[in-house]
Amino acid sequence: MENNELPLEAFPALQRLGCKHGFVRRIPGVALSNDKDVVVANLDQVHRQARRKLSLLGHAFATARQVHGREVAVIDSPLEVDTCFEGRDALITNQRTICLGVYVADCCAVYLVDRNARAIGLVHSGKKGTTLGVVSNAIESMGQEFGVGPGDLIAQLSPCIRPPHYEIDFATEIARQCRDAGIKEIFDSGVCTACDLENYYSYRAEKGHTGRMLALLALKARRSVAVNGGTEGT
Repeated sequence: MENNELPLEAFPALQRLGCKHGFVRRIPGVALSNDKDVVVANLDQVHRQARRKLSLLGHAFATARQVHGREVAVIDSPLEVDTCFEGRDALITNQRTICLGVYVADCCAVYLVDRNARAIGLVHSGKKGTTLGVVSNAIESMGQEFGVGPGDLIAQLSPCIRPPHYEIDFATEIARQCRDAGIKEIFDSGVCTACDLENYYSYRAEKGHTGRMLALLALKARRSVAVNGGTEGT
């Protein structure tokens, strides 16, 4: 698949911040499976192309073994290799050489981005995780670990399943939790995955025999300026 054919979605609110991000939609022609590990392996080649297009293939790739819980993986030092964090549903980092990745197929990928480019977070939040407050926990952790207050954050919600295809509207609840935590700017794609199977995977609509979208997020590189004949990051 050529780069210009990649079904790679971007969000205007995050583009304005200059952070590297993307949301890889449904990949035509890739075999589906009821086994998440199998389908993620099937999608890996195209997902790597998406990382390459975003100039993120050289970054360490941090993902999570998602369990619909509320635990957060804190990545505060460089990773030497691609790493999957067991039993986590949120990833936060202040490292500029790391690309965060979250897989979804009806659940919401929530992007948390500091306007001052000190840290980022990427959260997997479906019905259970939303009830447990995984997004709220990630926001709190970004403050505790990296000194990034909720007033400094922008939240972006990915496409996810919504009524009438699902019994609850957890996207609305995620947005409420973001507001209650103190985030002022919250953006929602408003797209229902189950309504558009041409462009998105839906675990509910496809009865588990489906694929996974991939949310990608990385901090933008520091800008270098000349300082006494050398360079210094800003």
